[in-house]
Amino acid sequence: MQDFKRFAIYYAPERGPFAAAAAAWLGWDPVRGQPEPQPDLGVDLAPLTEDPRKYGFHGTIKPPFRLAAGVSLADVQDQTTALARRLTPVVMPGLHLISLHGFLALVPQGDTAALGHLAAQVVETLDGLRAPLTDAEIARRRPDRLTPRQRDLLDRYGYPHVMEEFQFHLTLSGRLTSSQTAALHPLALAHFAPVQPKPFTVAELCLFAEAADGRFHLLTRHPLG
Repeated sequence: MQDFKRFAIYYAPERGPFAAAAAAWLGWDPVRGQPEPQPDLGVDLAPLTEDPRKYGFHGTIKPPFRLAAGVSLADVQDQTTALARRLTPVVMPGLHLISLHGFLALVPQGDTAALGHLAAQVVETLDGLRAPLTDAEIARRRPDRLTPRQRDLLDRYGYPHVMEEFQFHLTLSGRLTSSQTAALHPLALAHFAPVQPKPFTVAELCLFAEAADGRFHLLTRHPLG
């Protein structure tokens, strides 16, 4: 097994039309660890999806982290399995496409409180696996631009957008201009509408790992319940 730099707990769709459409859209399949040809939609998708491509199609549950001293991959897998067994799948009506802080994303429809609660439990319970942030890692989060609460969360959990600051989303692009958003939105809508799951269910914790080249790979799935 190769050396991985960081690990993360994500949602990722099960194998099927939704997962295939997402891998094609971003140009990276994290399950097979291979690039995917992107569809010809009349625009060059490659530069517009460059930022999310390296992560693969996912929804963050516990953000990427380096392993604490003495923690192994087996430890991460064992603790994730044990936690997943105690958690309950979350079911929501579906997904809808929005522009979120300048990038396109699919977000859940309906009440997301249960999903937020699940993510908080994962962040809290598995925090002992995480190495403390370095000064450089803290600086990359631009702490001067965070709210006091976000800075507290960064110090406590290594990421500012967890707990009540958490917003689940499935990223489809990098940051776009208004004209890029206007052009890409209908293309994304047409690409994903036929395959979007209804209902949308988070039924697994997916362990991802970042390889030396910065690309994330799906290592293991851990069913909830």
